[in-house]
Amino acid sequence: MRIAVYGAGAIGGHVAARLVRGGADVSVVARGAQLAAIKARGLRVLAPDWDEVVPMAASDDPAALGVQDAVLVTVKAPALASVAAGIAPMLGPDTVVVFVMNGIPWWYFHAHGGPWDGRRLAQVDPGDAVWDAVGPGRAVGGVVYSACTVVEPGVVSVANRRNRIILGEPDGRLSARVAAIAAPLRAGGLAVDETPRIRDGIWEKLLGNLASGPVCVLGGAAPRDLYGDPVIERAVRASYAESLAIAAAMGCTVALDIEAALAHGRAMSHRPSILQDLELGRPMEIDGIYDAALALARLAGVATPELDRLVALVKVRARQAGLYP
Repeated sequence: MRIAVYGAGAIGGHVAARLVRGGADVSVVARGAQLAAIKARGLRVLAPDWDEVVPMAASDDPAALGVQDAVLVTVKAPALASVAAGIAPMLGPDTVVVFVMNGIPWWYFHAHGGPWDGRRLAQVDPGDAVWDAVGPGRAVGGVVYSACTVVEPGVVSVANRRNRIILGEPDGRLSARVAAIAAPLRAGGLAVDETPRIRDGIWEKLLGNLASGPVCVLGGAAPRDLYGDPVIERAVRASYAESLAIAAAMGCTVALDIEAALAHGRAMSHRPSILQDLELGRPMEIDGIYDAALALARLAGVATPELDRLVALVKVRARQAGLYP
């Protein structure tokens, strides 16, 4: 199976290497020093269960990689417009495009049913660029749990032994095309769940992004360095509660013990990706993670005073760094 990973940073590089290990014919769209390193010597994964340099085809030009059976898009939300502009040469009549990204996906209301069915989300897809370039019929949802960091060009460090991907069709089918993508991921050592309720999986991951990301950005620290402060914990607790209310209003079921999540955060040393972006001067996923979720809250009539306050402060911080308009 020919599979391209569009965006070979930390998550994308790790996923691409697992796909190679699982027997897929893999290529990656990458850029800069990461691209140069992969082309010169392959991509090295440093994980608790695996340490290997994995060769793979790589280019910054999607046309050079050709038509694929599947494309896994693993870029950050601010880069989606560039994906829309470049992905066409990789798409054949039956190519599947899996969006393995944080936040609310651009296809969220495709095949959703009910009064919001087919609604577009300008916060994550301005001008319907991805909707028009890819088409919602190709889209498969993806959620990844993998604490990864590019420690030097061409080297991805993975913190945990167990790394998990959730895959699902927007319309809830358990499809053959999802099974075909899941197979090499499993063979490569990832835990893969195929679900008929991918939006539940999206909200499961998003709850943590919404609750912990803002305080980590504002505090400039990992959760374990913040959660011991009772005032910060109160803000995180309120953010979890508001996020759960949005998910419920969207018809999603997410099992979360807020106190257990806080206890887990007190031991978490991994700095969230949105804080890493701030520190490295990269565009931050504010619209896709925060604004889109708050737009759904407004749509459903859910009050989110704590999230509103924290997100407004995050935007100020990002603007000060020149990373948000």
